[in-house]
Amino acid sequence: MRMKLSVKHTVNEWFNKIGKNPALGITVSILWLIVIGWIAFGWNLGNTGLIDETEPLFAEASRQMFVTGDWITPFFNGDTRFDKPALIYWCQAIAYAIIGVNEWAVRLPSAIAAFGLVCLGFYTIQWYFARQDELDQVSRPTRRYLTSFIAAALMALNPETIIWARIGVSDMLLTGCMASALLCFFLGYAGKGRSGEQGAESRGAKLITNAQSPMPHALFPNKWYLAFYVLIAGAILSKGPVGIVLPGLIVAAFLLYVGKFREVLREMRLLVGMLIILGLSVPWFALVIWRNGWNYINAFFGYHNLERFTEVVNGHSAPWYFYFLVVLLGFAPYSVYLPLSIVRLKFWQRSHWRSLERFQQFGLFAWFWFASIFGFFSIAVTKLPSYVLPLMPAAAILVALLWSDFFQDTEARQTIPVSSSPTPPVSPSFLRVSGWVNVVFLSVLATALFNITHILGTDPAISNFHELIQQSGLPVIAGVMWLVCAVLVAGFLLSRQWNYVIGINLLGFVAFLIFVLTPASFFIDRERQLPLRELSAVILEAKQPNEELIMLGFKKPSVVFYSHIHVNYLRFPQEAIEHIQNQAAKGLQPPSLLLLAEQKKFLQMDLQPDDYKSLSTKGAYNLVRVPFKKKKNQKIDIS
Repeated sequence: MRMKLSVKHTVNEWFNKIGKNPALGITVSILWLIVIGWIAFGWNLGNTGLIDETEPLFAEASRQMFVTGDWITPFFNGDTRFDKPALIYWCQAIAYAIIGVNEWAVRLPSAIAAFGLVCLGFYTIQWYFARQDELDQVSRPTRRYLTSFIAAALMALNPETIIWARIGVSDMLLTGCMASALLCFFLGYAGKGRSGEQGAESRGAKLITNAQSPMPHALFPNKWYLAFYVLIAGAILSKGPVGIVLPGLIVAAFLLYVGKFREVLREMRLLVGMLIILGLSVPWFALVIWRNGWNYINAFFGYHNLERFTEVVNGHSAPWYFYFLVVLLGFAPYSVYLPLSIVRLKFWQRSHWRSLERFQQFGLFAWFWFASIFGFFSIAVTKLPSYVLPLMPAAAILVALLWSDFFQDTEARQTIPVSSSPTPPVSPSFLRVSGWVNVVFLSVLATALFNITHILGTDPAISNFHELIQQSGLPVIAGVMWLVCAVLVAGFLLSRQWNYVIGINLLGFVAFLIFVLTPASFFIDRERQLPLRELSAVILEAKQPNEELIMLGFKKPSVVFYSHIHVNYLRFPQEAIEHIQNQAAKGLQPPSLLLLAEQKKFLQMDLQPDDYKSLSTKGAYNLVRVPFKKKKNQKIDIS
C-alpha cells in the first residue's frame, strides 16, 4: 500500500511541475507525440515494398501525374483511373518531387495525415480538461496530461489506424481531413459561449471569447469553423461526396439533439462556409468532367459512390454484424471498453446534456461521431474494413474519457463537486466487469495466435506459407506476449489498481507492433512482394524497345510501378496463346513479347522448350520471352 501511494504521489508531483511550467508541458507533450507518432507511423514506413493490389494503383497514377505534368486526369497503365479524386495523387506526386519516387513518398501523405490528426486530438483533449478545471476552479494536471497522453496513444496505436496510415491509399487522407474537421468544429462550437454558472445557460449571460468567436456581424466565422470548412473540402477531394455527407450528418444530428441547430448554423456563417468548400473542391471536379465528360460522371459518382452504397461492388458483401467485428479487432485490445464508455455517457438523458456548457458535451459529440459513421456504413451494401476508419478517433476519445475518471489528482480529489462533471464517475464494479472481459479477450487472442496457421487461408504467391510462418516463431512470440498481458491485467484488477490496466494494453500493443507485426510485414514482403520487384528489375533490363509485356493468370499492379512498363493482363492460358498467335500474324517488331506468369498457368500453356526463352524465375512466377513464329495447332491443357 505504501509503495502504491508513493508511486501516485511521485506521479502527481511530476505532473504538478509540468502544469506549473508551460514550457515544460509543451516540451513533454511534443516529445510524447513524436515518440508515439514515430512508432506508429514513421518507423520502417518505406522499408517494405508496395503491397498489391490497391497501393500500387495509387502510386503509379501519382507517378504518371508527376512524369506527365497532367494534374487533372489520373491514369494507370494507360487507362483513366476515376476511383478517387485527385488529392491523394497530388500529395504523392509532390512527395515524389521532394524525396524521389519511392515507397516513402507513396506512404508519407497517409502518415502525415494520421500524425496531424493525433496531434489535434491531443490538443482537443487538453483543451477540454483545461476548460473543465477552469469551471471547477481547480488544477488537475495529472488527469489532464495523463488522459491526453492516453487519448493520443489510443488514436495512433490501434491496428486499423496503423494499417491505413502505413499504406499509400486515400483512406487515411480522408480520415485525417474528416476527423480533424470534426475536432475543429467542436473547438469552434465549444469555444463560442460560456455561461455564468453551470446549468444556467438559459438564464446566464453568455461571455464571448475574442480568441475564438467573431464579432456579431463579422463576415467570417471563428478560426476553428474556418478550419472545419477547409478540411471538409480536403475530405471531398480525398474521396468525394462522403467527405461532406458524413460530417454534415454528424454535426446536424448532434446540434438537433442539443437544441442548437439554428443558433450554431448562424454563428458558423454557413453560406460563407459553403462558398469556401465549393471554391476549394469544385474546380478540380469541373476540370476533370470538362475533360472526360460522362465517362467520369458515370464511373466516379455512379459506380464508385452510388452503387457502392446501394449494391455489392467487386464482391465486397458482408453480414450485418461485419462492422462489430471490424471495430472489435480494428480497435483491439481497447475495444472491450467501448460499451462501458458509451453507456457511461447516458446519452439518452437529453435534458441533462442540453443543460451543460457547450464544451462539456464533448463526450456526447464523440458518441454521435462514432454512431453516425457506424450506422451509415452498416446500412451501405458494399462493406470494407477501411470504411469505418474515420470512427476510430471517436472510439479513442470515448475510451480515454472513461479512463479519465481514474486519473484523479489526489490533492484535488476531495475539493471537486461531483455535479460539475458532465457524467458521474464510473463505478469500479462496472470497470471490473469490462476488465475481466479484457482478460478473456486477450486470452482468446493469444490462443488464436498460437494456432494462427490453422486459421489463415493459403496464399498462391507463397507455396509453403503456413510452414514459413511456423518456422519464423512469430505466432509463439505473439501468443506469449498477449498471454502475459492478460495475466498482468488480471493481477491489477485483483489488486484494484485500475490506472495501470489501460497502460498494460497499450504497452502490450506496442510490443506486439515492434516484435511481431513489423517482422511479419518484412516476412510477407520478402516472400510475396520481393519476387515481383526483382522480376520488374529484370524486365527493365531485358525489355527491347516496343516489346509487349503480358501478365498471365494474376494482376499485380506493383509490376507496372516498378517496371514503368504498360502491362497487358490476360486471365487464361488459351487467351495468351491466341494473343501470341495474333501478334505474330501482324509481323510486329521486335518479333517477340515478354510473358510473366504464375508457374501453374505457364505450364498449362504447354509451350515447348524451343517456343520460349526463360529469363528469370522468382517465387511463384516465371518470366520468359516468347519469339513470334508460325505455330502449329497446339494442345492446351487447361484442366
